[in-house]
Amino acid sequence: MSVVIAVRPGDHDTDRLLEQIPAEVGEIVLVGAAESASARTPEGRDGRAGDGRAGEAGGARAAVTVRRLGPWDCAAGDVPHAGLLAATGEFIVLMGADGSMSPMEIPHYLHYLDSGYDFVKGSRFIAGGGVADYPLVRRLGHSALLRLARQLYGQRLTDLWYGFCAFRRGFVDLLDLREHGVELGAELVTHALHYGLRIAEVPSLELPRRHGLSPARTFRDGTRILGGLLDERPHNALHRLAPSPRLAGRAERADHA
Repeated sequence: MSVVIAVRPGDHDTDRLLEQIPAEVGEIVLVGAAESASARTPEGRDGRAGDGRAGEAGGARAAVTVRRLGPWDCAAGDVPHAGLLAATGEFIVLMGADGSMSPMEIPHYLHYLDSGYDFVKGSRFIAGGGVADYPLVRRLGHSALLRLARQLYGQRLTDLWYGFCAFRRGFVDLLDLREHGVELGAELVTHALHYGLRIAEVPSLELPRRHGLSPARTFRDGTRILGGLLDERPHNALHRLAPSPRLAGRAERADHA
């Protein structure tokens, strides 16, 4: 299993995160502007950071390989897409480095992948999950977009854009990633829905971020996610948005009564 960790400016304490990586993980790919000196690996010939062992990357286990890609501009779209493409494990887990996601939840994701699911995503809104800080505007926007996604795709997901997820490496090219930022989670989910992958949700607790600035922009992100949902919708989705003839007939009879 490979874990791809998106490191943004201000995410200082990558060593603490690496210490919590479970034993099932054999490779860690750090992508972005890591500022922790102990998380840096030797420079490669192409100007990017080359491969390094865990002993060169702080407190991670000696048996895990830690690779450092970057630095890149976090607004350019390369984070964390390049990390997903560079990962070599059979399974890939994607998470952030701001302290809001716990690596100790990774075995739950692995369980469902081993059970035959193609795409496993964390949910903050099912039993066992939670979120420490979720403004009302974002909560209302998420609720509206989630209802639309359910109508378009016929799925009963509970969390649309949370970026803590795992999937089989063979689906990286199929997922056809194009966006960046907070909406990456929604992009992954909509592409997985579009291609009919078997999706499971696991409870996830989003903790308060320990450091770094949130890349979230409510209205910008909501607009992009809405566009992605509409662009990726299946061809048979439109009839789900129309009123059911049975319900329409019942409403008409009620009007005449």
